[in-house]
Amino acid sequence: MPRRDDIHKILLLGSGPIVIGQACEFDYSGTQACKALREEGYEVVLVNSNPASIMTDPETADRTYIEPLTPEIVEKVIEKEQPCALLPTMGGQTALNIAVDLAKNGVLEKHGVELIGAKLEAIEKAEDRLLFKEAMERIGVGVCPSGIANNLKEAKAIAQKIGSYPLIIRPAFTLGGSGGGIAYNKEEYETMAQGGLDASPVSQILVEQSLLGWKEYELEVMRDLADNVVIICSIENVDPMGIHTGDS
Repeated sequence: MPRRDDIHKILLLGSGPIVIGQACEFDYSGTQACKALREEGYEVVLVNSNPASIMTDPETADRTYIEPLTPEIVEKVIEKEQPCALLPTMGGQTALNIAVDLAKNGVLEKHGVELIGAKLEAIEKAEDRLLFKEAMERIGVGVCPSGIANNLKEAKAIAQKIGSYPLIIRPAFTLGGSGGGIAYNKEEYETMAQGGLDASPVSQILVEQSLLGWKEYELEVMRDLADNVVIICSIENVDPMGIHTGDS
């Protein structure tokens, strides 16, 4: 896409410490993003809580804030730096959650900061289990029997409707499967469902029929606003479904 001349200073959010589900790939991609943006003449301000990352090296960004990655801290940086745009897509789940929080609380609008890399609607559609399921159904992609629950009573009703175990619990807006799990009986299910509701910042879980043991294939796809699509790579997983926390 062509270079934008209407923005000059970009605030980039890092991913913080390396944890399961959010590892060194974000440090690498964030570092490359800083370099690419600066080569294009943009001023880059970085917020990252991990001083051991390559991204926080002094020469990577124009200014670096090694501070806790919370909406409150990022808001203070925005107030001080007055960036034109916020780029959260290089910081994994942590950065995306912060961006959503800042957008919904009116912080970005208050300071005239544009969300770039991904629109708020796109982030919500990818992270909100119900919105994602509805999007897949609209384009004819098959999904396994499932339901959305916002409390334990709704979760019990979904389990009864699906009718068989094991069931998979997936909390919304959590990192690397945190708070989720596979329940093989009613007792495990109710415990995991409550744990998932507690782990989700929006108190929402997706309950799905288990696909344990299925063969898993992945396609890494990039698409732009003009609907140009390129498949970066195709992956055939050695392990069947149910082994890795990132399973679809």
